[in-house]
Amino acid sequence: MSKLTHLDEHGKAKMVDVSGKDTTTRTAMAEAIVRMKPETLALVLDGTAPKGDVLAVARIAGIMAAKKTSEIIPLCHPLPISGVTIACEPDEEGSLIRVLASVKVSGQTGVEMEAMTAATVAALTIYDMLKAAERGIVIEAVRLLSKDGGKSGTYRAEPEKGQARGRLVRRASTAATSRLVRHRSTPVDAEGPPRKSASDNAGRRDALRRFMAARGLTAHAWAKDAGVAVGLIFSFLHGRTPMLTKAEEEKLAAAAEVAPEDLYRS
Repeated sequence: MSKLTHLDEHGKAKMVDVSGKDTTTRTAMAEAIVRMKPETLALVLDGTAPKGDVLAVARIAGIMAAKKTSEIIPLCHPLPISGVTIACEPDEEGSLIRVLASVKVSGQTGVEMEAMTAATVAALTIYDMLKAAERGIVIEAVRLLSKDGGKSGTYRAEPEKGQARGRLVRRASTAATSRLVRHRSTPVDAEGPPRKSASDNAGRRDALRRFMAARGLTAHAWAKDAGVAVGLIFSFLHGRTPMLTKAEEEKLAAAAEVAPEDLYRS
């Protein structure tokens, strides 16, 4: 176990001196899950939430929070952040919104806390925007997904075990459930046998999330531009569909103005 650098020889908290570190490009990505009733999520998807555009406000709040992290977390260094991207992914089957925060800096220390703070505040903002409709919204699973750069190098979070989210009981009335059916889409049949192993597919899902976060792509807008069902993107990202077909990858890549193979580079 590494020695805690935020403590001096007497066990007192201190801010780490990073003046001797090299200035390098550092990135981090974090997520937060916001779980709610299906009828509450429907307000977000339909744009009828009492306070207005929930996801747009959450994205701005997350960006602001990343820039203010050193004012909230006592021993964090003020950093000249190069970029912040917040992506909010509604998942109708899971009745949740997944917040992805990606932060980049050219500096002497990492931006893990900035990414986690951004994801957390964006999630809190979603709650604030929707609390008039539902007080029982739950924010869960705030965690660091990845970081790159610096002395410690690369970190990738372990894949979730057992698909615990899928086993949680979903609170839905019959009316709300039937109302959401028209938003859903059946996964498109795969063309031929799987092209990748299960572990490769998990890596591709993570890479696609980073691709979306880095470019500020939301599943709904991207799917619309590509002419594919939004459920297709969500099904792949959450492991319900093992892979995207070649045709689907080509449509998504064309909409993002990249080559298909670039979808999985990060």
